[in-house]
Amino acid sequence: MATKADQRRDKAIKRLLELAPQMLFGSSSQTYRTCGNASCRCHSSGPKHGPHVYVNYKGEDGRTTGYYVPQPLQQRVQEGLAAWREFYAVSKEIAEINRQILATELPQKTKRQGRRA
Repeated sequence: MATKADQRRDKAIKRLLELAPQMLFGSSSQTYRTCGNASCRCHSSGPKHGPHVYVNYKGEDGRTTGYYVPQPLQQRVQEGLAAWREFYAVSKEIAEINRQILATELPQKTKRQGRRA
């Protein structure tokens, strides 16, 4: 018979499987910048061009790298990044449930009657 902890863990694992197809690792940032046209409004008091969205992440060599996200894909990318954050949180929840299950399987400590001299 499955315990409540087992049921919670199974539900969390199912959620991980739902998140997996859309997950993207990293964080997003936005930049505003000036263009190459010297007479453009962005070079004087007008607003700069943007936002330009980038995803930043640590590569296999440990160095931060990233990529530009075209405007039509920005919503999907934001959803993918949110899915990664939720995946991480649910993974931590599963680890905690596993710890609780393991704690119930440990033998109980008994109190010693007295100390030896």
